[in-house]
Amino acid sequence: MSYGKHFNYTKEGDVAIVTLCNPKGFNLVAGETFFRELYEIQEIMEEDKTLRACVINAEGDHFTAGVDLKTLRQADSQWIMDRLVWLQRLYSRWQEYPFPVIAAIQGICYGSGMELILGCDFRIAADNVRFSIPEVRFGLSPDMGGTAKLTHLVGIGQAKRLILGCDEINAEEALRIGLVEIVVKSEELQQTALKYAKRMAGMPPAALRFAKKGINVANESSVAASLLFEEAQSTFCCGTQDQNEGIDAFFEKRKPVFHNK
Repeated sequence: MSYGKHFNYTKEGDVAIVTLCNPKGFNLVAGETFFRELYEIQEIMEEDKTLRACVINAEGDHFTAGVDLKTLRQADSQWIMDRLVWLQRLYSRWQEYPFPVIAAIQGICYGSGMELILGCDFRIAADNVRFSIPEVRFGLSPDMGGTAKLTHLVGIGQAKRLILGCDEINAEEALRIGLVEIVVKSEELQQTALKYAKRMAGMPPAALRFAKKGINVANESSVAASLLFEEAQSTFCCGTQDQNEGIDAFFEKRKPVFHNK
């Protein structure tokens, strides 16, 4: 369904599809309307307990050319102080959902668009993609997770190269440094992203939720803390109806039917 000026929101079964839908405007991140629409879609997703996965994609030849420089020109320190924490959470909120969020990226993905995909669980890129995070060129540093998340994802040296040098890289380079996890032909992008989303949506919900949280804990804390989390999740998951169903379905050579939320 059409949602607003900047986004469409649809569902295919238990998979949410969030689509940037202003291709004539290069899907620009343009002012508060863009962020408000994204927030409202996230609220809908928060309330929908049937969701098992999400794909973020874009209409047209390009994912997004990043922030509208006219919007950026109007922002001042007070505007940032009033809104930035909320804006940062928009791009980080994908990690709060108990299911995987997959970004499907084609063409240009610049600036704020890169910060958006950095908040997803993993990224599938078309072979025609071009990435750049050029905020320094315009007198500021990435402020919606760019420095924090890019550094975690690709390492300190590559993060400095991309942010300080404002380098543009292609799909092959993005895959090499770990910015994206999969590269496919452009005509296969949407199909591949949806295939992964549906595969993961078919997993036991509790196991999927704990696995996502466990990976995030491992990325952000010590080995000891990660092992402690594994103990807790294993205590919860072992012996559940869904675990038994997964095992029974394997031996009975049938599709499992899971129930845990």
